[in-house]
Amino acid sequence: MIKNILALACNDLAIAFKNKTLYLILFIPLFVFISLTLIDRTDQEVSKISIGLVRNYAYAPRILQSIAAAEKFIEVTWVLNEEEGHRLLKEKQIDGVLLGNEKIPDSLVLLVLKKESLHTLAIVQSFAALQKAAEGNNTNWLTDIKALQAGGIQRQTLPTWILMLVLLVGFIILPAQVAEEKEKKLLLALLQTPVREVEWLIAKVITGMILAMIAVLFLHLLGGFGVVKLLDYIAFIVAGSFCFSAFGIFLGFLCRDQASARTMGVLFYLPLLLPSALSDFSQKLTVVAPLLPSYQFYAPLQSILLEDDRITNMLFDLTYLFLAGAVMFYLSHVLMKKRWLM
Repeated sequence: MIKNILALACNDLAIAFKNKTLYLILFIPLFVFISLTLIDRTDQEVSKISIGLVRNYAYAPRILQSIAAAEKFIEVTWVLNEEEGHRLLKEKQIDGVLLGNEKIPDSLVLLVLKKESLHTLAIVQSFAALQKAAEGNNTNWLTDIKALQAGGIQRQTLPTWILMLVLLVGFIILPAQVAEEKEKKLLLALLQTPVREVEWLIAKVITGMILAMIAVLFLHLLGGFGVVKLLDYIAFIVAGSFCFSAFGIFLGFLCRDQASARTMGVLFYLPLLLPSALSDFSQKLTVVAPLLPSYQFYAPLQSILLEDDRITNMLFDLTYLFLAGAVMFYLSHVLMKKRWLM
């Protein structure tokens, strides 16, 4: 009995190694460790905040003196204008920008990326302490807080959920579907008919795009999320679903069976999802994430949904997604012509 159990267990482990399941078990802890390494910061990094000051604005001398005296806790970056401050905020190079308040003399407006963030709380607490040390209990220097990304926590997480849905269709559903048709010889049988390879590929890409768009639409209906720049938003959903559907089909052709396709799908799904989704929490990930195609989809979604940005400012990302999808479509066609692993 024990001998049979051991033999069966060894056989299952061998199958897990063959269909790459074992690779997945080893890969996920390694990937999570690398992601946490990029996200985590030391206490010294967290305690020090980076503030942008506009060169042309005449700040009150007592405020500048207090900031200079707190150089161990506050790092100052001088910006030419408010637009440059916006750019540095989006790139996570600074935590906030101090602007003048036209309604209240000698007071400041704090411009941040998100109001509901630890960095915003740290800035407010730091300036409250500086003001109290310099002037006692007089009127606060910070009289208003403005955020580039509007909306509550539900809307701010919406781009992450949309990215997850589109990648789920592209890297979990489609590769397994393609591998199943290959494994059961359905694709070979279909190719004996007048149906051509390119027709099958176009149909499969359209299927992936429709599934992704249905998932996104259903999410909007359930959450009641509205979109100001609707056409721009739809254009990026179409581009992203096309790109990652083509990726998924190519991945399906690289695998012999469904088990391998599901494993390989997860191996691509997590590295494309997490660095982009977590880029808001780490400047290191902000450097790494733009190298991934998923970030070219995620960042424009953030700009459109949270900042009401226009597609004219994101033409590079749109072109990138369509070109990447076209390349994957072509490579899938090459593998299909060669009857790869069929």
